[in-house]
Amino acid sequence: MQKRSVALCITELDVGGAERCLVELATRLDRRRFEPVVYALARPPEGDRSCLSALEAAGIDVHFLGLRRKYQFPIAVARLARRFKRQRPDVVQSFLHHAGIVSRLAARWAGVPVVVSGIRVAERRERWPLWLDRTTTGMVDRHVCVSRAVARFSIVEGGLPEASLVVIPNGIDLQRYQNAVPADLRDVGIVSERRLVTYIGRLDAQKGLEWLLRGARSWLADAPDCDLALVGQGPQRSALERLAAEEGISDRVQFLGFRADVPALLARSSLLVLPSRWEGMPNVVLEAMAAGLPVVATDVEGVAELLGDDADGQVVPFGDTAAFAAAVTRILSDRDLADRLGRRNRSRAAEYFQIDDMVERYQTLWTELVQGRTK
Repeated sequence: MQKRSVALCITELDVGGAERCLVELATRLDRRRFEPVVYALARPPEGDRSCLSALEAAGIDVHFLGLRRKYQFPIAVARLARRFKRQRPDVVQSFLHHAGIVSRLAARWAGVPVVVSGIRVAERRERWPLWLDRTTTGMVDRHVCVSRAVARFSIVEGGLPEASLVVIPNGIDLQRYQNAVPADLRDVGIVSERRLVTYIGRLDAQKGLEWLLRGARSWLADAPDCDLALVGQGPQRSALERLAAEEGISDRVQFLGFRADVPALLARSSLLVLPSRWEGMPNVVLEAMAAGLPVVATDVEGVAELLGDDADGQVVPFGDTAAFAAAVTRILSDRDLADRLGRRNRSRAAEYFQIDDMVERYQTLWTELVQGRTK
């Protein structure tokens, strides 16, 4: 069996959902069949280096193009094309939009046989990424969408041909979450008697956190033994801290910043909330499911697909403050319901979203595309 060289391209290697997916994929590939090399457009991460460390520990070559800004397209394309000409990969697989555009241009310049581009979010903030994807789609053999909802968005809003799309959902390593020891948060002022409703992700306008805070007073009043923990960094942190004070709930909202101990945080939590305006297939919901947690999330891309038949009661429309508060209160006030939803969420994650199944679907796709090129 001929070993295939695969170039995995991403914008940067800071810690995030797409970055973790790349790491899981790269480190779990069948190395008898595939030899991965990772390319990042940016410089090495200055903060958390866990993604880079995991790749290096697996013996995977990682190359940084050293770009200071995401929009240095000509420089990025030229640098990456030179790398591809030296490596001569059989497949280029990209993650995130900037890397997707740069890598397809560089791959075609360098004569790479197969180009696969990942679409990980229904991009509603700006229209130009959709235009760029549509304009250059002829350079791509397949677009991998992380959910059926993202595939529909890519057809209807993005104008991509349906035949070019394939859906490969994210996967999860269940063992990391099932045996996690709950985080001890006394050092940040959260005593063990307090229950936690937890958000994990960027503090960004996409995530709808200002809406979450404006509606939190009612359900916090109904659950006096609970606090809301916001885990993550982002441009909205200062504004959200001010908003919590304006709403009179700053003593019940804990800003924990970036933390690497997500399994332990979920083990310490009673409920995960995700108030996003749009998504793709949110990894944090899948992580909560693996941890056996109930979820209250907005009805955005990928969430209902993750939760399946139990989406009813865990998913509400964005903007419906009363429905969101009612869903949170219902779960927090009924321990049996919370336990039942948590068990069913974990069971569904185990049945449909195993990480090894995700890896095998990528490997099968690449093999079929390469074989199609060589016939």
